[in-house]
Amino acid sequence: MSEELERFRVLLCGLGDFVRDAVVGQRGTVAEMAEVAHESAADTIYAIDKLSEEAISQWFLANWPASEPVEVVMEGIDDAQPLCFPFGVDVLDTRWKCILDPIDGTRGLMYEKRSAWSLAGLAPQLGVTTQLSDLCVACMTELPTTKQWRADQVSAVRGRGLVSEAVNVLDGTRAPLVLKPSGAKQFEHGFSSLAKYFPEGRTLTAQIEELMWDKIIGSGKHDSPTIFDDQYICTGGQFYELLAGHDRMVGDIRPLVFRCLDLESSLVCHPYDAAAWLLLEEGGVIYESPLGGFPDAPLDTTSAVMWVAFANRDLAEIARPVLHETLAKLLS
Repeated sequence: MSEELERFRVLLCGLGDFVRDAVVGQRGTVAEMAEVAHESAADTIYAIDKLSEEAISQWFLANWPASEPVEVVMEGIDDAQPLCFPFGVDVLDTRWKCILDPIDGTRGLMYEKRSAWSLAGLAPQLGVTTQLSDLCVACMTELPTTKQWRADQVSAVRGRGLVSEAVNVLDGTRAPLVLKPSGAKQFEHGFSSLAKYFPEGRTLTAQIEELMWDKIIGSGKHDSPTIFDDQYICTGGQFYELLAGHDRMVGDIRPLVFRCLDLESSLVCHPYDAAAWLLLEEGGVIYESPLGGFPDAPLDTTSAVMWVAFANRDLAEIARPVLHETLAKLLS
């Protein structure tokens, strides 16, 4: 089974390479890429997203083994109309379920602010009961801005650790890449944050953070701030920052905040955004629900996912009880 899963890891890396090359080779001006293509139940689809969606179908038709029928779930595809390969196979006859976010971080990439990421996760097909926790292979591929020459790729088979490479997008050469989460024993003088990308819910999220950090490090006890906030506006990018040792804690509690504010229709993290969560586990990052347990969800395009991740167990033991206490106080 492990050899079979390794084959799929290589395939998902190939898919990521294909999406990266399609985006790098075909993107236009900022104005062209930022044009709204259509609105879906899950998110706004921009012109740059359409490039990757077209690339996905092309790649699966040309590369996915016909002997391993697969259902593809991704942003921009209606859950009610399953997309399966080989093309035309019935979803009931598929063996695997692959969840994708072709471009996670569209908004940052289309304005040339920051890399986006192409995310993919593979699980055995269990029908509508297939969950994020069932993922056994994952890959995330960096989609670089035009000024970058290097794009990283991280992949894994469950239980076998990370495979990380740096890809030169100018000539296609690859080199091993070492990623190591932070080993810090405290939060001071490091980056930690909760997602608050958009105006909705930002005030309450910031209040939660402020109270949490007050309990952990104390407000007004330092001459200058010691907790730094960096909003990488995509889940894949946040995962990478944790794996690379740049961030000590990142979380996305938007479903809880929006529910408290009666804003349940506002944009939240979806299962395809968390398609690469397995990489955190394989890299040694602590990934869990802000309420405790694993942040599970069905492999669809609309379910809400809330999560928090700590670079190591020491940091988790410091922040976890305070976060739980703060959420109970401010969201009750």
